[in-house]
Amino acid sequence: MLYHLINYLSQAYDLPGERLMSYISFRAGVGVLLALVMALALGKPIIRLLKRKLISEEVRDLGLAGQQQKRGTPTMGGLIILVCILVPTLLLADLTNMYTWIMVISTVWLGTLGFLDDYIKVFKKNKSGLHGKFKIIGQVGLGIIVSVLLYTGDTFVVRDKLPASHPEAQRVVVGSAGSARVIHLSEAHKSTRTTIPLFKDNEFDYTMLVPDFFGEHKQVAGWVIFMLVTIFIVAAVSNGANLTDGMDGLAAGVSTVISVTLGILAYLSSNVIYADYLRIMYIPGSGEMVIFIAIAIGALIGFLWYNSYPAQVFMGDTGSLALGGIIAVYAIIIRKELLIPVLCGIFLAESASVLIQVGYFKYAKRRYGKGRRVFLMAPLHHHYQKKNMAEAKIVVRFWIAAALLAIATILTLKVR
Repeated sequence: MLYHLINYLSQAYDLPGERLMSYISFRAGVGVLLALVMALALGKPIIRLLKRKLISEEVRDLGLAGQQQKRGTPTMGGLIILVCILVPTLLLADLTNMYTWIMVISTVWLGTLGFLDDYIKVFKKNKSGLHGKFKIIGQVGLGIIVSVLLYTGDTFVVRDKLPASHPEAQRVVVGSAGSARVIHLSEAHKSTRTTIPLFKDNEFDYTMLVPDFFGEHKQVAGWVIFMLVTIFIVAAVSNGANLTDGMDGLAAGVSTVISVTLGILAYLSSNVIYADYLRIMYIPGSGEMVIFIAIAIGALIGFLWYNSYPAQVFMGDTGSLALGGIIAVYAIIIRKELLIPVLCGIFLAESASVLIQVGYFKYAKRRYGKGRRVFLMAPLHHHYQKKNMAEAKIVVRFWIAAALLAIATILTLKVR
């Protein structure tokens, strides 16, 4: 809104400095600061409100060090993150850009799903929260919405680099007069391609999985596969973020590292010069995604002020499910979803530890008549906590691991 207001006033009254709002880097910087300041300012009153309303999740006795100190700590702190993402986005982003609206829809959708889960736990005194099948339905629903919008929306396109001699090549001049360069691109078109790490061409087309007998319907079948992949990724990453949210500052810190990486990848994909240099897909209009993720980073850092050890407020499913969904949808939009196993390696490890623990326990019970465990406790962060490692140390080490995975993710753009 502020973006459009300043554009209108600049045209009407020729305001000085009005061009600043046209720069993605400027709005992203303002977005980080605005979201951070909002989180710091709103954090205390929201925490006081949550305490006054006795909105705290019952802490089960798991025999973990420092667990008793967490009793009475308010939950649903994810509301701070959601407000500090949505308000600055509506102020600073280009609201005519459909990429912005997909991210807003994703944030509200899974934020609402997480809020319902927390509400049932807190007010209905049901430790299980929202039934698992309804969570899955919500995640599947978002996956379908995102994939259908990307398939049907006219603005969700890519442009490929072509040889200058190609009959369909369009000449694009970029850069200033002194250092201008010419890039030959295809027309904007729909595509089922995505980035795949470590391969020479660095791209993979989902239609390659479709048998030839589909004939003229092969492209549509490719989009169906894309939809299934989208649904799986949204469910997997949002649940992974939810499982990671078990220690003060853990999910927020890891999500911040992931968000910074996604912001870099989005900026490279939205800039025709960098996309040409790195030989990655150029996605016109996706620059607004940089502003959204910058705002999310500011909100997460501000939330960490109150969520770092010892936490004054817990994120709750309100925040963790939304963050996982934001990361998943963002990666899908910029065609980097196949990098998620590397980039979101912490989420993957946490989810895998639960699956391994439960699966082996059931297997051992059938085989030996008594359940056995691989880890001292799952998810993985509790395993280290059971080994008497300090919570703050576990969290920082997981942050470091997330940073290393982020660096590895960026390096895949050049290592082929």
